[in-house]
Amino acid sequence: MAHKEFSRVDRLSQQLKKELAVIFQREIKDPRLHSMITVSEVDVSRDLSYAKIYLTFLGLDPDKVKENIKILNEAKGFIRSLIGKRIQTRIVPQVQFYYDSTLDEGIRLAALVESARRSDEAKRPQADSESADPSGNEPDQAAPDQPEPGKND
Repeated sequence: MAHKEFSRVDRLSQQLKKELAVIFQREIKDPRLHSMITVSEVDVSRDLSYAKIYLTFLGLDPDKVKENIKILNEAKGFIRSLIGKRIQTRIVPQVQFYYDSTLDEGIRLAALVESARRSDEAKRPQADSESADPSGNEPDQAAPDQPEPGKND
C-alpha cells in the first residue's frame, strides 16, 4: 500500500475531537464553565467503547481547572447524547474528561529558558570586561598589522 490508512480508532478520535470542539463552543451553555475550552487530544479504546478526552483551558488557574473538569465529568451523559446526535456510529463511546497540562508546562519551560537566557546575558558583559586583553584587542582577534595564521599572500 502506498499510503497508510487511518484505522477506525483514529478516524473516530479525529471526528470526536472536531464534534466536541463544536459542542463546547455552541451547545454547552453552563455559566460555571470557562469559555475557552480546547480539545487537545482524544484517545479512543480499541473496541471504540471508551474515550479519554484531554482538554486545555486558556488562562485559567488550577483550582478553576479542576472545577471545570468536575463539571464536565458530571455532565458526561448529556455530552455523550450530544455526540450521539452528531456522529453516525453504532456505539457512542463512554467519555471521561482530563486536564491536559502540556500547554501550561510548555509555557512554564519557555519562561524558564527565557529567564536563564536573560541571566546569562546579564553575566556576559561582566565576563567580557574581565577577560579583555590589556592592549584593547578582543582575545580572539589578531592584531591588525599581523597576518592571520595559515594565510599566504
